[in-house]
This record gives sequence, C-alpha cells and structure tokens, in this order.
Amino acid sequence: MLSVIVPSLNASATIGACLAAVGNADEILVVDGGSSDDTVGMAERSGAAIIWSPRGRGIQLHAGALAARGDWLLFLHADTMLAAGWREAADLHIAARSGRVGFFRFRLDSADWRASLVETGVALRAGLLKLPYGDQGLLIARSLYEEIGGFRPLPLMEDVDLVRRIGRHRLTLLPVDAVTSAARWQRDGWLRRSARNLYCLLLYRAGISPDRLSEHYD
Repeated sequence: MLSVIVPSLNASATIGACLAAVGNADEILVVDGGSSDDTVGMAERSGAAIIWSPRGRGIQLHAGALAARGDWLLFLHADTMLAAGWREAADLHIAARSGRVGFFRFRLDSADWRASLVETGVALRAGLLKLPYGDQGLLIARSLYEEIGGFRPLPLMEDVDLVRRIGRHRLTLLPVDAVTSAARWQRDGWLRRSARNLYCLLLYRAGISPDRLSEHYD
C-alpha cells in the first residue's frame, strides 16, 4: 500500500492540481498547519484525509507518516504536481525491493529561460551530490523511514536532514517529472531566490542551526 503525504499551509493556489495528479494513490493524507484559505476545503473535496498538526513542515510530515497506513510513503509538497506515469514508476521501484529511496526529476511550471537554469542546477545537485530537496518528492519504505528516525521537527532543512540520514548510496532518481510552481522565483526574483536557497544550504552544512536559518530564509 502506498500513502501520499502532503503538508499544507494556505496552499489553495496549487493543492488542487497536486492532489488530482496523485489521485491513483492508495491513500492521500493532507496534513494542514492552520490554513486560513480554502486549502482544507479543496483537499476534502478531492477525497484526501485531513490531519491537523502544529505548523512546521518537519512536524507536519512526521504527523502524516504516523497516521498513514501504507507500507510505502511518498512525501510531496503541496505546490508540486507529479507527471503522468508516476504511479507506474513508483510501483516498479517498490517491486525491485532494492532498499533504495526514490525521488523525481525537478521541473518548474515556467517557460522562462531562467527556469531551465534552475532545473539544471537542481539536476546537478541531486545527481552529483545526491541531495534532492522535498520538492522532488521522496518515496521511502516505512520500515526504512522508522529505522532512520523519520522527519525531525525542524523549521527548515527537514528534507536535507532526512536525506543525509538516508545516505547517498540509497537514493535513486525516478524517470518522471515533479513539476513545482515557479511562483516563489517569480515573486522573489530568479537569482535572489536561488541564491538564498544556496546560502541557507551552505550555512546549514557549516553547522548553523535550522532555527537561525529560518530567520534568514524568511
């Protein structure tokens, strides 16, 4: 059984497409951190189960994992839409029984040439450093998730923290696109947003706590 877990917070602009794309999952759980828009209503109308959680993506993701019934867990951001064929790719990955964790190809929903540069940078980071972010989805066996301790209650870098504990030798790219909204780059500026993401990653790798990093990120 495959459970899809989506943390949400005021995600009404994107969550409809996100949930529609994974409608063939065995179970879909939306873990809401206190949305004030129609996020929860849209999730309910899509047929997803709703879980209430304190705000914070690490906290919300772990709450979803605890509530999920699946032997396999797919963690997915609310502004990301998996392309057609994702379930077949997931099933093949699960059937291989390789003990590995799957993630998807990062794409942005923009035709801007700068989006291609961001996508290339992400591909290099995920391919060479084996460091995918949460907006690429994360498909992991429950047994492994529990073995490594699951998501920690971090305000930022919860995905990087988990991926480091998984280990680069257990990560594998699945041949399906995870199409993420480009709204954050369009709002903040393509260079500024990408530079801020890299800056936070470097500070985190240098030992700066996620609590302090969240101040820089905000």
